[in-house]
Amino acid sequence: MGKALLLGYTADADSLLNLLKRLRAPGGCPWDRAQTRQTLSRCLRNECAEFVEALDQGDKEHILDELGDVMMNVFLQVAVAEEKAEFTLEDVWAHVIEKMIRRHEHVFGSGQAGTPEEVLALWEKVKAREPGRTAAKSLMDKVDQSLSALDRADKLQSRAAKGGFDWPDATGAAAKVDEESREVAAAIRQGDDAAIDEEIGDLLFAIVNLTRKRGGRTAEELLRQANYKFERRFRAVEKKLADAGKSCESSTLEEMDALWDQVKKEEIR
Repeated sequence: MGKALLLGYTADADSLLNLLKRLRAPGGCPWDRAQTRQTLSRCLRNECAEFVEALDQGDKEHILDELGDVMMNVFLQVAVAEEKAEFTLEDVWAHVIEKMIRRHEHVFGSGQAGTPEEVLALWEKVKAREPGRTAAKSLMDKVDQSLSALDRADKLQSRAAKGGFDWPDATGAAAKVDEESREVAAAIRQGDDAAIDEEIGDLLFAIVNLTRKRGGRTAEELLRQANYKFERRFRAVEKKLADAGKSCESSTLEEMDALWDQVKKEEIR
């Protein structure tokens, strides 16, 4: 893709920042001028989610578009910081480059790390030596509260595993899922809503743990894929109903379930 010259703006970081500054300046865009760090943070979360969705879909053009939206939101935060005279874009570049060099001691220094696991261990040691770092009082410290519940469960479990509180393999984690599933069923039989809620939460936590122990894709990623699959199949059921002159509202559960099975079989072919 060639670099486009539009209204004097070229395809580079400085041009993007200057463009955003223009939008936030007097006479610029009322929406951009009204944004604060807090409102922009909500936009950034949404844009990051859309970027991840584009990655899941593997759509090159969609990835390019959503990555641009993420960068735009990040640069808006820089514009706000410059307005407050806190730091500049150059400060951001210098800070992240210095940090990456410092934490990759095995590449730029005398550190030794030959596997991804050894790299992560060295990374944590380097972080612990950095000025301003305080000794953690608990392995649970600094697990970000803003993470999704699934991602946070994974992080909490990973932190506990560092202290040796972990199943030796996925077999134990799978057995825990079975145990929690039986406890959900028992709570349902008893009709205790509070107990049902608690046991379902425990079951979800156990499933995240099983996913973590297997390695590879996270529970968050697997659930996103399950969501995509459900949405795709349900849309296909709706189309089959529409082709027959019907809708979900005018159909029985048995009719929709039969179409669901049909859609699944068609996917396998």
